[in-house]
Amino acid sequence: MRTLIIADCNPNIDIKRVVAEENIELLITLGDLTREDLIGLTTVTTIPKIGVYGNHDSGHYMEELGIRDMHLNVWDYKGFRFGGFQGCVRYKENPDAIMYTQTEAIRMMSEFPRVNIFISHCPPRGINDEEEAAHQGFDALRYYLDTARPDAWLHGHTYPTDETIVKQYDNTRIDYVYKYSILNL
Repeated sequence: MRTLIIADCNPNIDIKRVVAEENIELLITLGDLTREDLIGLTTVTTIPKIGVYGNHDSGHYMEELGIRDMHLNVWDYKGFRFGGFQGCVRYKENPDAIMYTQTEAIRMMSEFPRVNIFISHCPPRGINDEEEAAHQGFDALRYYLDTARPDAWLHGHTYPTDETIVKQYDNTRIDYVYKYSILNL
């Protein structure tokens, strides 16, 4: 399945044109985007759109843009089961930011069912993350990765280098996205 994934930065593309020319079947957003970054999604009406919010998001644009909010939700499409988790590890006090403590995330993910494809803003702990709090991965997501073993995991938020990027973890394909990527799932 051809997917267009957008994360962390205005992709600066004509989204409708890319969807048509690349035969995109599903559009996924991974957070830290503004309504203005994604306004082109209003013209995309022939394919589903799913996403999660990032820690810098308003938490209010998905419904207007026709994006299915995947935070702690499961959705089946074309033989795949998708699930998701929004935000990042709480690294400062900011009531407007979408952030959780490690303990909150563990509680929230404690009974999440197995999915084929997991989308998150922040990665699992130890996968393309950093030890400093702002870009640290979630312990709860690492536990989920280790136990549920999804087929693919898509995330943004961090800045792995060519030397540190993890693209495969056991049997799970890991896709880090910055700006946009076109992927076959």
